[in-house]
Amino acid sequence: MKYSNITAATFISRPNRFVAIVEIDGEREEVHVKNTGRCEELLIPGVTVYLVKSDNESRKTKYDLVAVERGEYGVINIDSQAPNSVVKEWLESGNSPFEGITYIKPEYSYGGSRIDFYIEQCDVKTLIEVKGCTLVKNGLGFFPDAPTDRGVKHLHELRDAALEGEHKAALVFLIQVNNINYVFPNKETQPEFAEALKEAIKAGVKVIFLASNVEPQTLEYSDYIMRQHL
Repeated sequence: MKYSNITAATFISRPNRFVAIVEIDGEREEVHVKNTGRCEELLIPGVTVYLVKSDNESRKTKYDLVAVERGEYGVINIDSQAPNSVVKEWLESGNSPFEGITYIKPEYSYGGSRIDFYIEQCDVKTLIEVKGCTLVKNGLGFFPDAPTDRGVKHLHELRDAALEGEHKAALVFLIQVNNINYVFPNKETQPEFAEALKEAIKAGVKVIFLASNVEPQTLEYSDYIMRQHL
């Protein structure tokens, strides 16, 4: 996935989860943050952030904040819409473990939710939920960075689908940080998510860690690792 019109800026503050104040060429600018998570460990005053200029001239904010420069990890992509785009490219590429895909449907209605992807491989039907990981501690990825009831609900639905047997189910963590290959449940932030993940794996849900190469203007999938236990 590639962005156009990338602009570097200096992060100043985040008045609310949707808006940040940055400095571009000495001028302060209000921009939209494309991630409603806390990102407290990333968006620190003085860091370099990367913005994409919107094509919509009627928008209140001209730019979307999509990435941040963070020391040893380099550029971290925080665009919450990017993981689904990258995973779709991955599924279509033939490089995923889902061989012989004949049909892909994004935003598939199942139970009481929309699951990110439904795919078919001949007679095999699989539900795939995608989570983007931006939180890193000591060289390991963690999810979530803030409590997510929606994330827990999705895990329960994947678990139920796997137990029911008509569909296979998988959870893909798209890691939006360079050189990180594993994601662990962030028990300190949300033990419920950790428990739901354990239940899902026990029911047969596949967990896949999809590493990526991150630059200010790109987020591209790399290698993947499949995990069947915590």
